[in-house]
Amino acid sequence: RGHSMSDPAKYRSRDEVQSVRDNSDPIEGVKKELEAAGVKDDELKAIEAEIRKAVNESADFAEQTPEPDPAELYTDVLVGTY
Repeated sequence: RGHSMSDPAKYRSRDEVQSVRDNSDPIEGVKKELEAAGVKDDELKAIEAEIRKAVNESADFAEQTPEPDPAELYTDVLVGTY
């Protein structure tokens, strides 16, 4: 065992993962809609770069933020219950 649930690559073939990305990636979906609405390709690239940058920064922040001390889990929860 010892497999992380969050690693889809262990359970799916590379092709399957790529196919889902190609067909289900919400950014790709929005790009297609914007293209259909007549947005220029270079504008789309700029928008996509901004979105991906924001997503990556959020992911980095989440990974770098330490887990809270278990003792802190109840700090604010029990306020006012007495």
